[in-house]
Amino acid sequence: MRIKRDRYLEALKLRMNNGMVKVITGMRRSGKSHLLNVIFFEYLKDTLKVDEKHIIKFAFDSADDLELIGEDLIELKKENRKVDPKKFLSYIKNKLVDDGQYYFLLDEIQNLDAFESVLNGYLRKGNIDLYVTGSNSKFLSSDVLTEFEGRGDEIHVLPLSFGEFFSSYNGNKEEAYEEYSVYGGLPLLLSMPTDEQKINYLNAQVKKTYINDIVDRYDLKDDTNISELLDVLASGISSLTSPSKLEATFKSVKNTVLSRLSISKYIDYFIDAFLLSKAVRYDVKGKKYIDTPFKLYFEDIGVRNAKLGFRQIEPTHIMENIIYNELRYRGFNVDVGVVESREKENGKDVRKYYEVDFLASLGSKKYYIQSSYDIPSEEKWIQESKPLNKIDDSFKKIIIVRNPVVNRFSDQGFMIISLLDFLLDMNSLDR
Repeated sequence: MRIKRDRYLEALKLRMNNGMVKVITGMRRSGKSHLLNVIFFEYLKDTLKVDEKHIIKFAFDSADDLELIGEDLIELKKENRKVDPKKFLSYIKNKLVDDGQYYFLLDEIQNLDAFESVLNGYLRKGNIDLYVTGSNSKFLSSDVLTEFEGRGDEIHVLPLSFGEFFSSYNGNKEEAYEEYSVYGGLPLLLSMPTDEQKINYLNAQVKKTYINDIVDRYDLKDDTNISELLDVLASGISSLTSPSKLEATFKSVKNTVLSRLSISKYIDYFIDAFLLSKAVRYDVKGKKYIDTPFKLYFEDIGVRNAKLGFRQIEPTHIMENIIYNELRYRGFNVDVGVVESREKENGKDVRKYYEVDFLASLGSKKYYIQSSYDIPSEEKWIQESKPLNKIDDSFKKIIIVRNPVVNRFSDQGFMIISLLDFLLDMNSLDR
């Protein structure tokens, strides 16, 4: 099954031959390799007519590719080491047979030892255009960017957006959303016809890939604490949390001790593996960030549901997570808005804080967005719209609701849009 990922292909096309390392990041199974080695490869070969000898593909997690340079995937794992860069450099040297333009498509580059130095060396050759993938956010750490002398250019690939999912789904948009909200957007799921296959696949990814990757990468003794923490975080998506609050949860609910220091470290591991993404609070009027508490969202909602055994399919929280991911897919920086207000209460001046679900920013654009599954009454409308009423700047204020809407604008000028209209129209925020 061919799934279009036009947004990411365009991002690669815009960066061609820009003298930088194009670093494609994202969680495992999100489609990075397919984007690079199938979609972009075919664009080079079929559209630009690049000779295949000038397109060098190599996957550092492929037993077949590693065998070409005299490395063994099993031995690497047993010895807990990375690929010898000298063997890879020798292999590549024999591939560069003329002065023509070459395109390097290198998969899971973090498995190559000293990859920063290797790539930096190729950057100095004017006839090599570099594209690499990796499943670890350490790629774009300050150390790596320093090694690249500021010449690392990230393209972050999320699992399928709802629009990408629906474009290959055999059914109507309501049916598609119901499935997407349960199983998420890992691309391979679209080729699986039964619920049982999808559930088994997601369970295997959670247990055998995502958790095991973290345990192996950070040399943890076992997966008990980190797996239980992920359960707690999965159960609390869209809710404000903090290491201190989570520490208390482990004491009261799990009857075990997990320190806030360990919790902070494990959350960083989840973020580095692109399992989770953090949304911090931003004081709209004070124009400053508030470090804690914060919100954590899953980069794929199906992985979240699988971690909980598909037992907590709460439509309100899942909808908020999906909106968050869609905003990031469209390139927005996404924060949680905090609005301070001084009000009279029992004759006294009191300070109150209201939360805006999302403050989405992209360049000069900014939107305040509330996620509301349903607004069945005037009381609910007042509750949802009150934070937006407290903001006195001119940026657009939007409420996204699950069901179709008749009136697109409220009396206060707030835009009201249905969830599916928002997800299926890339320009929906500007209508």
